[in-house]
Amino acid sequence: MGMEDKKMKAMVLRKISSIEREPLKMEELPDPVPGPKQILVRISACGICHTELDEIEGRLPPKLPIVLGHQIVGRVEGLGAGATRFSLRDRVGIAWIHSACGKCHFCNEGHENLCLEFRATGCHVPGGYAQYTIVSEDFAYPIPERFSDVEATPLLCAGAVGYRDLVISGIKKGQTLGLFGFGASAHIVIQTANYWGCEVFVFTRGGEHRILAKRLGASWTGGPEDEPPKKLHCAIDFTPVGETVPQALSVLEKDGRLVLAVIRKRNPIPPLDYARLLWDEKEIKSVANVTRKDVQEFLPLAAEIPIIPEVQEFKLQEANQALLLLKQAKIQGAGVLKMQD
Repeated sequence: MGMEDKKMKAMVLRKISSIEREPLKMEELPDPVPGPKQILVRISACGICHTELDEIEGRLPPKLPIVLGHQIVGRVEGLGAGATRFSLRDRVGIAWIHSACGKCHFCNEGHENLCLEFRATGCHVPGGYAQYTIVSEDFAYPIPERFSDVEATPLLCAGAVGYRDLVISGIKKGQTLGLFGFGASAHIVIQTANYWGCEVFVFTRGGEHRILAKRLGASWTGGPEDEPPKKLHCAIDFTPVGETVPQALSVLEKDGRLVLAVIRKRNPIPPLDYARLLWDEKEIKSVANVTRKDVQEFLPLAAEIPIIPEVQEFKLQEANQALLLLKQAKIQGAGVLKMQD
């Protein structure tokens, strides 16, 4: 039997649906075959993400049918023609950025994330809710030995995007950072911010999330509407709801910056009272996708700190249930699908 005849198990999304309807179905698909400069990766673990909820429920329409998942860790099991960066059995990670044109002014200036030909793993091309996937060798990353396969998965999206959020926020040592929402990305961001010498306030409704935030170094925790002990120099909004934006702006210091760290909001941002919320040179900045540089810089930093990811494991066939728990904010840290042989 040739490689092209082999079958792999994958959870497939064929139509837009609420996650409550359990739309992901286990199927057998042909094993992917690596093309020129591509590698075949046998997946060991894949993190789950709010972006997958956006895809499933239609806020970020994927190319259907699709295998979701963009926080992928596995080992190289095949090399396409001319692929030389990795050897067989090397451990690699694959992130949200699957490819970019490499030629436009965005790519030339290091903004691959804004490339008009940006392709996202698990959205435009098959991702990691499967036993195998393929990717260009230029868009795969060595995983630091410090992390297990499962621990490494959130570093590839929650971690790398969180790192980009921090850099774009402009936060400096000794300043106060506010994190709104405390899921997979925020629980990694807080560890990086503490390492950089920042004070971190966490705004979240979940009691267990507040306990985790305190354990990971938050100097204050409260709800999204609560008044913190002092104004924030920078804030990052990880929540999927629009109401958080005016709440964050109301506790932002003059000349402060609010970073929106989500691709889509489930509901619109309410009208903003300009004089009360935006005046005094406050700023709102969105973060779109990640670049290779974000992942390349963050992974060794995560090992140096070291980041300790909090993970909750699920089997591949439990993807629907895991994503429902994510929607209900019932996952501590990051949810991860672990592949079974």
